[in-house]
Amino acid sequence: MGIFNELQARGLIAQSTNMEKVEELLNGGGVTFYTGFDATADSLHVGHFLQLTIMKRLQEAGHRPIALLGGGTTLVGDPTGKTDMRKMLTKEDIGHNVECFKRQMSKFVDFSDGKALMLNNADWLCELNYLDFLRDVGVYFSVNKMLTAECFKSRMEKGLSFIEFNYMIMQSYDFLHMYDAVGCTMELGGDDQWSNILGGVDLIRRVKGEEAYGLTFTLLTTKEGKKMGKTESGAVWLDPEKTSPYEFFQYWRNIDDGDVINCMKMLTFMPLEEIAEYEHLKDQEINRAKEKLAFELTKLVHSEEEAQKALEASQALFSAGSVSQNMPTTQLPADLMSDEGIGIVDLMLAAGLSPSRGEARRLVDQGGVSVNDEKVTSVKHMVAREDFADGFIVIKKGKKTFHKITL
Repeated sequence: MGIFNELQARGLIAQSTNMEKVEELLNGGGVTFYTGFDATADSLHVGHFLQLTIMKRLQEAGHRPIALLGGGTTLVGDPTGKTDMRKMLTKEDIGHNVECFKRQMSKFVDFSDGKALMLNNADWLCELNYLDFLRDVGVYFSVNKMLTAECFKSRMEKGLSFIEFNYMIMQSYDFLHMYDAVGCTMELGGDDQWSNILGGVDLIRRVKGEEAYGLTFTLLTTKEGKKMGKTESGAVWLDPEKTSPYEFFQYWRNIDDGDVINCMKMLTFMPLEEIAEYEHLKDQEINRAKEKLAFELTKLVHSEEEAQKALEASQALFSAGSVSQNMPTTQLPADLMSDEGIGIVDLMLAAGLSPSRGEARRLVDQGGVSVNDEKVTSVKHMVAREDFADGFIVIKKGKKTFHKITL
């Protein structure tokens, strides 16, 4: 099976500017392609993870990836998928984020010996003369046509700033620049980038009189169509300091039953034949597939050792009386524990199990908090020193969040 056909079989391919030609090129090997990553945070997240796995698959099939870091485009901000203008970052913040991205990407893509390139569009965008850019590049873009793009249409009611309106032109110029500089002939991205990708393909055709190609991939969503990678506390990050390997594992272990097989196909490197063996599982048996998914993804992002630790900790949660040393743990500062103990609300805040006192109270009122398997029924509940008879307590929040607290 060619790499294009495998991507198709895994449900990854959404749209292409020339599907037959793209299939021929990808199955043939030797294509230089790029995927862009705007440096809007100091870590990549689950949404980026899908793009990284695709880059890895294509590199293993003999293609050359370019990871384009958006040191320049991040200064403007992509309006795609946003109802409001993105927060403006400083050049220093963006530079820091770019360095963080570089370290994380190297775990997925082999950048040695020219097998892949890592470029920063600040190197050319920040050097552009604006008047020259308008005359040489802007002249090829129709405002009427741009306004029909989904990324702009969704913003027209609330207002689209002029700086954001330039984003599509800048991304298109990136493609033209790399087409000339490093022989890049294909741009890849999520399906929400379709309009921006079309802009680059069209610009190369107009300026060079030659054909380049665009290919988009299915967005990682739940069966209800919501983007995956969000939790109550925010995004699921690839940086272990922002989302621990255990939390990362638990995110995938707890996804909806109907999303498991799709995530296996799209995100893991498990053979399709092996994935098919999990498709018939139902009810309690589906938990076996969830553990497999969580293990494979944690191994990819962190390591096999961290995946094994997370698996053991997760399994311990469902074994009566069993508590794993790998469970997320907070050591309670001595000054927080009075002679009477510590209130459940204060304890949840100290353990990071709630972002605010109000949220902690709401969880308790709704019966969503237990201490050592005993449901807490009052927001005035006190946890005493005697409750730490084993040297720790375990707080359960909801059905799936467990946390060990020691003194």
